[in-house]
Order: sequence, then structure tokens, then C-alpha cells
Amino acid sequence: MPFVTVNNRRLFYRLEGIEGGPVLILSHSIGADHAMWSLQVPDLVSRFQVLRYDIRGHGASDAPNGDYSIEELGRDVLGLADALKIPKFAFCGLSLGGAIGQWLAIHASYRLSRLVLASTAPQFGPSEHWDARRKAVLEGGMGAIVEMAMQRFFSPETLARGDVYANAVRLVLLGTDPIGYAGCCTALRDADHTQQLPQIRVPTLVIAGDRDVSTPWSGPGKILAREIPNAQVVHLPAAHLSNIERPRSFIAALFDFLLPDADDADRKSDPIEAGLEVRRAMLGSEYVDRAMAASTEFNREFQELISRYVWGTVWTRPGLSRRMRRLLVLSTMAALGRWEEFRLHLSAGLMNELEPCDLKEVLLQVAVYAGVPAANTGFHIAAELLGRDQKE
Repeated sequence: MPFVTVNNRRLFYRLEGIEGGPVLILSHSIGADHAMWSLQVPDLVSRFQVLRYDIRGHGASDAPNGDYSIEELGRDVLGLADALKIPKFAFCGLSLGGAIGQWLAIHASYRLSRLVLASTAPQFGPSEHWDARRKAVLEGGMGAIVEMAMQRFFSPETLARGDVYANAVRLVLLGTDPIGYAGCCTALRDADHTQQLPQIRVPTLVIAGDRDVSTPWSGPGKILAREIPNAQVVHLPAAHLSNIERPRSFIAALFDFLLPDADDADRKSDPIEAGLEVRRAMLGSEYVDRAMAASTEFNREFQELISRYVWGTVWTRPGLSRRMRRLLVLSTMAALGRWEEFRLHLSAGLMNELEPCDLKEVLLQVAVYAGVPAANTGFHIAAELLGRDQKE
């Protein structure tokens, strides 16, 4: 298992994504672990090298006795990055992770490219609150605070429908070491970056949950946005764990904020090059090269338009995976009766990421919303191509 010893403490981590690409470190809430980011990672790894870790006292990381400080937790991040030979990184922290991010931006800004502070605060409320929580878990275990914490983590609607991700967070919370949890309670109790926020010069995004009772926008969120120079703000209709309650909106906010750096080189070049790369990946180099070679003075600009805008602008957007875009194209082409395009994308898809079960689901949707005749034609073409592939 991937562990690194930092400051005489063993930290668990997961490093995924583009080797040599821009690094994004994700730091979780108190009472959670690195798996809290599972809904974001599949999208992020296509653009970043993503480093998740369990904060000291949580998950598989060590939970030493005693009180912790935000400075110690921040130095854990720097030690982890050093051990993995990561000189600079973007950092996204939620709640406790956001407090760590503030410390890093104040004391080690040269290591940060960008900073995302989600559902967090410069100061976390009355010390009596955290002392009471520490006492509760040390005397009664994590079950003593689990219901209170879940009601802060999630909105009533999320809890009422038995959301599977919320249930997973509950299990992680119950499995957290009370000693480690109590140590992080102390860190949050003593954290106060209010006077130092104007020192943060790292480009910063503040993500606030409009239903967050732990770090409401009316207090902490507004302070962060006001005091951090040029901070950007995104509001989500979510409770404290906004990345779980609004996962797609959260990832969209991350991409909008982080990709200007990650895609800087691509943005300076003509998108036709990126478009040709995607076009070849999705339709096959042989088909694309043949189409480009057959272009004439009459249709050359049309071919360039397709590569630049269809493939280089729309298909390169991060909001949908290429597989999802492929399925949408198939359903749209079937609904419109554009069978030449349907066959082209289906044939290329079968050579890459699509499987028969994907086609069945798409064509059943077509049958319901675009009519049985369209679905029938689609099934015939699919059967023909699947039979050909099986023969080959």
C-alpha cells in the first residue's frame, strides 16, 4: 500500500492520473478520508496527476496521541509532496482541508499554483464546541457524534433518500480513530487565519454551500472572499460536503478555475491541432487522414471547421467524458436518421471503448423517445457491425 513517513508519521496516499502532468492535491474534511473525492477523481485524472491522502488521524494514516495543529497538518502536506518529488501543485481542500490550504497559501505560497477553499473558514467557531466534541468522542467513541456530524455534512433530503455516498461517509466517520479525530478537533479549535488572509496571493477560488450550517456563506465564506485578494466565488445549493451533494457542479467549478493553467499550452495553440488529435482518437487515424487527403480547395475550410470547432472546441471540453459524448452522438444520429454518421461513430466506438451493452441501452432510449423504427434500424446496423467484428 502507498505510504510515506512524514515528520515521523505514516501517511496514506493515492497518486493517479497523468504522469508528469500538473499536480492537484485533494484534502478532505474532518471525519472523512481520501475516498471523499471519489466522485471527482474520474474526471480529474484525465487532466491532472491527482494526489489524495488521508490527513493525520484519519483513514489509514497514523493517529498519534495528543493535540494536532493546522501547521503540523500543513507540514504533513509539504513533506508528502517532497517525498513524491512534487515541487509545485494546485491544492483543493474542503473544511479541515481548506484550513490546511489557507496555512499553505500563507506560509508556503511558492509551492502553490492555485488554491480552492471549499466549505471552510478562517476561524471555526467557539472553542467550547470543539472541546465538547473532543470529549464526546474520547469518552463515547465516534458513535457519540455521528448523527450530529451527518446532519451538518448533508442536507435532510440527501439523508432521507439514503444516498449511497452519504452512507459511505457515515461508515468512514464511524471507523475514524477517536484519538485522531480529537487531535484534529484541537487543530480546528485553534485555527485562526483571519488576520493573515490578505497575505494570500495565490489565485484562489472559494466554493460555498448555500445550505452549509457549519461554514455558512453569511460568515466564513464571505470573509474568505472579501479578505483574500481577487478571490473568485462559486455558490452551490449544497450542505457542508458540497462535492458529494453537487458533484457535477463542483467538478465544473474546479475545471473552470484550474484548467487555464493546466491547458495553458493548448490554449496558446490553434485548437485545430487538439481537434485533429481527438478526431483521430475517436474515428481512427485512417479515416481522418483519408478525409483530410481528399479535401479540396472547395471543402478544405469545411474540414478545418470540423476539426477546430467540433473536435477541438466541443469534444475537448472536460464536462463530459469521450465515452458519454460518443453515446450522445449515437442517440442523436439515430433519432435524426443520420445513419451514415451513426455507422461511422458506432464502428469507431466498437474498436475502442463501447460494448454491446452500451448500444442496447442507447437504442432502447431511442425506441422510447424517437420511435421504434429508428431503434429498429439502429439495432440492424449494430448487429451487422457486431457480426463483422466477431467474424474478424
